[in-house]
Amino acid sequence: MATEKKEFKTEVQQLLDLVIHSLYSNKDIFLRELISNGSDAIDRLRFKALSNKELVRDDPEFRIKLHVDNEAKTLRIEDNGIGMTRDELEANIGTIARSGTRQFMEELKKGKVKNNPELIGQFGVGFYSAFMVADKVTLKTRHAGSDESWTWESSGGGTYEISEGDRDKRGTEITLHLNESSRDYIVEFRLRQIIKKYSDFVEYPVVMDIIRDETPVDDEGKPKEGAEKQTTINEETLNSMKAIWMRPKSEVKKEEYNEFYKHISHDYTDPLKTIHYSAEGKIEFKALLYLPSKAPFDMFQQEGTRHGIHLYVKRIFIMDNCEALLPRYLRFAKGVVESNDLPLNVSREILQEDAIIKKIEKSVTTKILSELKSMMKKSGEDYITFYREFGKVLKEGVEVDQSNKEKIKDLLLFESSKTEPGKYVSLKEYTDRMAIDQEEIYYLTGNSRSTVENSPHLEVFKKKDIEVLFMIEPVDEFILASFGEYEKKKLKSIAQGDINLGTEEEKKLADEKKKEASGKYKKLIKKVQDSLKDDVKEVRLSDRLTDSASCLVTDDGDMNPQMERIFAAMNQPVPETKRILELNPKHPVIETMNKLFTDDKQNSKINDYAALLYDQALLTEGISIKDPARFTRLISDLMVQAK
Repeated sequence: MATEKKEFKTEVQQLLDLVIHSLYSNKDIFLRELISNGSDAIDRLRFKALSNKELVRDDPEFRIKLHVDNEAKTLRIEDNGIGMTRDELEANIGTIARSGTRQFMEELKKGKVKNNPELIGQFGVGFYSAFMVADKVTLKTRHAGSDESWTWESSGGGTYEISEGDRDKRGTEITLHLNESSRDYIVEFRLRQIIKKYSDFVEYPVVMDIIRDETPVDDEGKPKEGAEKQTTINEETLNSMKAIWMRPKSEVKKEEYNEFYKHISHDYTDPLKTIHYSAEGKIEFKALLYLPSKAPFDMFQQEGTRHGIHLYVKRIFIMDNCEALLPRYLRFAKGVVESNDLPLNVSREILQEDAIIKKIEKSVTTKILSELKSMMKKSGEDYITFYREFGKVLKEGVEVDQSNKEKIKDLLLFESSKTEPGKYVSLKEYTDRMAIDQEEIYYLTGNSRSTVENSPHLEVFKKKDIEVLFMIEPVDEFILASFGEYEKKKLKSIAQGDINLGTEEEKKLADEKKKEASGKYKKLIKKVQDSLKDDVKEVRLSDRLTDSASCLVTDDGDMNPQMERIFAAMNQPVPETKRILELNPKHPVIETMNKLFTDDKQNSKINDYAALLYDQALLTEGISIKDPARFTRLISDLMVQAK
């Protein structure tokens, strides 16, 4: 096959430019990325070899080898892992086929990620870091069990070439033709230093031929007198290969934990929290788990995040992103779990039903929730950092994990009518400062804080100094239906159903005043309801308004506007739901309308006022009105009449 020249996809070229010129402030990590890729390739082969030993019969000793050429100024990284077919080579390097990459590129175009080098690793494109140090990159690969090999080459200038290769054994080798400012990456001391720092825990030997000019020694180890120096070449292992999760916590430094996290997660920031523990008893396993400090772009994509919990059995890597080890609402956690009780030939399908895995999943889930609870109590700022990134994901657990539902509720935070923007209150804090006679936890949903904190529904709560939780994330709507109680207090939407606050005596007095007002405005209310019959379910006097003239309320059991918007965004059919228009009997406009109506029951201004009150209620909720032109005209007419 002749050499085929191709152009990088546009997004790949943009990423190349970003990597070379903007993202990486520490060039050393290119070696970590390439060694990590080699380790992943060996992991995949080692797993396949469990059922097909022929794949490794000719070369059973797994390793990653560095080759330096001082004359050519090249560094070659070679692994004897699974290798790649031509299609895999094209998919993995010629293009970027990752969920979320489009969003990443959109952020890139907006200039939002140039100072965030950690983002690049989330999309599995660490290979391109090679171009930070190389003018040209040559990759040769041969898939295990295949007779074909392939060569890929590029100078990072927008094109690459693919041709039939000459590699005669499985695996992949990447040759970096080092640029002038990166020639120190062929120096032995430099390479040892980088591998010790970033890749010491890689469980396969990272080896290199070490050349020495040495004087021969005698039996006592002393240099032989008059002997000429001899050149020796010895292959040395540069990493310790100690599985970090198997070591006692007391022996592992924080820096080692952090580097291992970056190795398995392809993140470039330190984790927020490290959880290292051993489970003993009927089920024994070891776990090294991490809570990241930043959420990846694809956290809410259907495919989910790429790197999750890695499963090992008897020191053999089985799979990454082992979904059976964690419920989906904890998918932000990274790490390793190793068990000696599972069979080596497990598959994803078997794991879903395996009793041992279910017990491990239960233990890991409990441990993470416990650590989050501890962080919340002992390190509030760290917990808020975590919650801002992953709170939306954690909330999903209220809906799907009945066994841990109460624990998750304790971890939830919300903004409220008594917090500053960006500050939070927990449900425990809310209930602790409730008035003794307050029977419910009040909340208001909406699409932003500014919308809900200016809502007329809040007026009576502000007057009575009652705190209201702001539920302004889409996930809030989904968890509310099954939320239940918290500390025997029900959750109550202040924009749904009836509201009746205060002591029994205050409630009785309010009912009497409402009854009196209802008699006074009964005919007017009927008139307004007839005028708005196509838009509203009912018109009634309000208990919740103190300053505004009107507001819209959802009837008990009906879908609220926020949920309607969510369904519409998901292209789901939304049933038409009419809401209740509440009028403030103490507002002057209601008295004015009543006087006009009493004087002339056919006065057309009544309908105009009714339309204005309805549109006004919509606008305060951030909802578009049907006829902006009419609304504008009516406002203008009122302004003219006010002269």
